[in-house]
Amino acid sequence: MVLSAAIPDLVVSEAASLEEAMHERIEPALVLLDIQLHGLNGLEGIALVRRKWPHAAVIMLSSEVSPQKVRMAMERGAAAFVSKADPADKILAVISQVRRGLPVGSDSFPAQAAGGGRAGSANDEPPLLTPRQSEVLDLMCQGLSNKVIGRRLNLSENTVRGHVQAVLAALQVSSRSEAGFAARQRGIVA
Repeated sequence: MVLSAAIPDLVVSEAASLEEAMHERIEPALVLLDIQLHGLNGLEGIALVRRKWPHAAVIMLSSEVSPQKVRMAMERGAAAFVSKADPADKILAVISQVRRGLPVGSDSFPAQAAGGGRAGSANDEPPLLTPRQSEVLDLMCQGLSNKVIGRRLNLSENTVRGHVQAVLAALQVSSRSEAGFAARQRGIVA
């Protein structure tokens, strides 16, 4: 309602999950993607959105604005990252800037999260994985399947699959074997 009232020419479609959104027939110009979705989460879903709708700008929306989450979203192709705690006018301003193709100012998220003020490049430091993703990576490197990893960590196979996708994206690889090689090469796992 806020979006429709504030931006008169905006056509809004809603979806409860990324899977549901993928059935949308019309390519959106902008996707406001919640980081916490049912099934595949928003961070893991950015790549899926970018593949299906390559011209759509993605704005990540989250209640948790940690430097790690912001950096991961931006590295994966988000145009901006906004906090659910931000006032509506600030969120609308970010949406307006992105719709006009303008870069979003650094006050939209912490500068250090976007890479500002860091020495060296992103490739010089190990990727930031959550503790659970690190556990999944370790078990992947042992050659275990998603089903077995799920049993060991008391997680559903679908949840494990999401963690595996996040690990692959963080390591910038496309397979489990490449992930193992990259993790060993970078000293993430022994």
